[in-house]
Amino acid sequence: MLMLGKRHQKTLKDIFEDPVKSNVKWGNIEKMLIALGAKLSEGRGSRVRIYLNDVRAVFHRPHPRKETDKGALMSMRRFLKEAGVIK
Repeated sequence: MLMLGKRHQKTLKDIFEDPVKSNVKWGNIEKMLIALGAKLSEGRGSRVRIYLNDVRAVFHRPHPRKETDKGALMSMRRFLKEAGVIK
């Protein structure tokens, strides 16, 4: 795994923290995914396709708020675990 900067490490820690946080900004998650080597592509509407370590997922960018909801954060945890990213 690539070495992540402190900001990306914090985002990763926030994703896996219990209880689930409700203030993690989606923009920070996207930047962390790119730092991990993920490929992001735009889908229809607010959809974002993510491909990391041979694992694919589709997420919806939150709007109008910038923070990711708890359900999406739980899905991101599953995706990162499936992709072999260890917190």
